[in-house]
Amino acid sequence: MDNELELFRDNVRRFFTDEVLPDYERWEREGIMPRDLWNRMGEAGLLCVDVAEEHGGIGAEFPFSCVILEETARLGMMSLATNLAVHSDIVAPYISHLGTDEQKAYWLPRLASGEAVGAIGMTEPGAGSDLQAIKTNAVADGDDYIINGQKTFITNGQHADLVILAVKTDPKAGARGTTLFLIDTHLDGFSRGRNLEKIGQHAGDTSELYFSDLRTPASSVLGRLGGGFGHLMDELPRERLALGVTAVGAAQGCIEQTIDYVQNRKAFGQAIGSFQNTRFELARMKTDLEVNRAFVNHCASLYAQGQLDVPTAAMVKLASTEMQCNVADGCLQLFGGYGYMSEYPIARAFADARVQRIYGGTSEIMKEVIARSMLGRA
Repeated sequence: MDNELELFRDNVRRFFTDEVLPDYERWEREGIMPRDLWNRMGEAGLLCVDVAEEHGGIGAEFPFSCVILEETARLGMMSLATNLAVHSDIVAPYISHLGTDEQKAYWLPRLASGEAVGAIGMTEPGAGSDLQAIKTNAVADGDDYIINGQKTFITNGQHADLVILAVKTDPKAGARGTTLFLIDTHLDGFSRGRNLEKIGQHAGDTSELYFSDLRTPASSVLGRLGGGFGHLMDELPRERLALGVTAVGAAQGCIEQTIDYVQNRKAFGQAIGSFQNTRFELARMKTDLEVNRAFVNHCASLYAQGQLDVPTAAMVKLASTEMQCNVADGCLQLFGGYGYMSEYPIARAFADARVQRIYGGTSEIMKEVIARSMLGRA
């Protein structure tokens, strides 16, 4: 599979270099990518690649999905890497693992082709890492449910055609009262708020979503009624692994551009790459990257075998995203004042990296998850 994977990597890199990179700076300034990019990625076979062929994917093994995220991040396009991860590595697997035959047949081909863009609605203004505190609710009404509430910080929110929505169906039941719904955003009662302005990942649309007496059939329940919290926990390992994959790719890209810079930039009559501090800092960052790459690859292998557990996924997410931020910061330092100029890609890489330690579970939450697996609850 290695040769096939590397050939696929070359094709992925060629597509994004030719079809996306020339316009990416403009999209960053505009604060959003064009909707038709999803159709183009679908036509190129770059969406939901490990979805079964019968449902519109190419039935590839999980490492092929990792390659897409890694190469996108390596090219410095973290906005796109994040949006792709949500669509292909969160939304599609939820449906593949939990969906009915009808749900799979309807949504998965649309996600794989780019006809539909996927988002996941968990975070609310008053509920981030504490998912049990969500207020969005669904009330049964005959064969339908009526949904009211609000979500925020939703990746792909402006373009989304499908939202996997976490709601309370039994507010008195605690975690057991949470249910997931597949929400078609073309339904009456759905509306989008503004495209939120962020300090990084500007081209990626991040939105507020509103649900006002939205009526959806009971057949749109994803998984078990009241089983939403458990389903979220079951699917988080892949989400956190995907963040680790993008962290490794982004750090690799930072180091590559920094090597090029320090070999050409001169100070005191010599290339700054000849200074011991520069050489030692790059050696340190390269070592940190390769250690984390090995751990990410190990976790990817565990996931492919169905053996990636929640604590290990928390570890890889914690370690790799902290590494990414450290590498981006260290590389920016070697650029000196130019590193602080937004025209240099390293500045964008620095800003883009920061949210990696927040979404998918903050670094602090990851530490608590790991500690609980070792010591139990405090």
